[in-house]
Amino acid sequence: MSDYSDQHLKTILQRTKVIAVVGVSMNPVRPSYYVARYLGLKGYTVIPVNPGHAGKTLFGQTVRAGLNEISEPVDMVDIFRRPEAVPPIVDEALELFPQLKTIWMQIGVKHTEAAAKAEGQGVDVIQNRCPKIEYQRLFGELRMGGFATGIISSKL
Repeated sequence: MSDYSDQHLKTILQRTKVIAVVGVSMNPVRPSYYVARYLGLKGYTVIPVNPGHAGKTLFGQTVRAGLNEISEPVDMVDIFRRPEAVPPIVDEALELFPQLKTIWMQIGVKHTEAAAKAEGQGVDVIQNRCPKIEYQRLFGELRMGGFATGIISSKL
């Protein structure tokens, strides 16, 4: 499913407190970096996961090599990885976090079988969407005009 109601997305974003971001980058120009940073600024606890940066600090949190290094409960796993990498991430998340509420796959990331498995265990799955964009859209943070809508003013 890729047609999610605004209310469904809003409910997920409102109930979520802790997000494990798998595939987060330390590079501030990468989407995984600025999405994770934005979510942290909005009050979510963001746990960065990237084996290539394990042990470093990002947004006040230690970067974990994998989901298995997270000891606290996680509400959402946000996946910034290619579709073929999704199944083992979903399997691990379902095993490690019994209270997991959401698997969120970023724009361009879909995996029907992994999504069906998670949904079969009562976990909401969002595919091919970005929580930052949805948050901004649903909670009125998108400005009309200028760069926010892709329209460049002739006065610039």
